[in-house]
Amino acid sequence: VLRPGVALDDAMRRKLNDAIRTALSPRFLPDDIFQVAEIPRTLSGKKQELPIKKLLLGQPIERVVNREAMANPGSLDWYVALAERRAQAAATSSVLA
Repeated sequence: VLRPGVALDDAMRRKLNDAIRTALSPRFLPDDIFQVAEIPRTLSGKKQELPIKKLLLGQPIERVVNREAMANPGSLDWYVALAERRAQAAATSSVLA
């Protein structure tokens, strides 16, 4: 999540990748970097990293997270849409292969 008025552009992506490469290792470079409005969090404020990972790996949203236990359940909508786009792209590429 970026500060208001800051956009994720190619220069910012390069800067992030350079910082990760320098501080950690090239093997930790992410495949994709996305700008999101907010990070899904529990009622106690913890980031919901594992449920998002499971969602992006193809599990249904109903099985990975309880929206009632979230501080910001609306934040999931962007991730659900991303998971659906990825699933459709994977299905299309497997049909073409």
